[in-house]
Amino acid sequence: MTTSTEPDDVTSRLPNPGRYFPELGTVSNALAKITRNGAVPRATIGLVQLRAGQLVGSTYHTVRQTEQLRRAGEAEERITAVSSWRDAPYFTDAERVALELVEAVLVPNPAGRRVDDELYARAAAHYDERALWTLTLVIGQICLFIPVALIAQPIPGTPIGKNYRD
Repeated sequence: MTTSTEPDDVTSRLPNPGRYFPELGTVSNALAKITRNGAVPRATIGLVQLRAGQLVGSTYHTVRQTEQLRRAGEAEERITAVSSWRDAPYFTDAERVALELVEAVLVPNPAGRRVDDELYARAAAHYDERALWTLTLVIGQICLFIPVALIAQPIPGTPIGKNYRD
């Protein structure tokens, strides 16, 4: 159950993009199917997408991913510790490298490549090529919807399709 302290008249800035781009539903469904192919655990996907929402400051995504992780039975300590994953004892080595990958993609590295050969090698030690592609597309999926959340500002905690003004 979602509890809100926002006034009832809160609306998104923009209407549902499906009004103008009905193909977006097809793209969104295809990406969801790809990312849920079983190559990367669903918990890892949720943790990575939660971290992406945190990095870009998206309340919509952090609320959404947190709710999804809770519904999936994820431990509250793991959800809470995503923001401080580097020193948190709750994550596997594979999850840590996945979290490091999303940070590398979303945070500039003034010293060189965002995903350097060393990080790639560590990721490849935990994930086969299919899983690496899946993880890459998991990050791409959230990156597709980050501007939607930041610009259109759908209402956090509301069901998809009902989080935009009409």
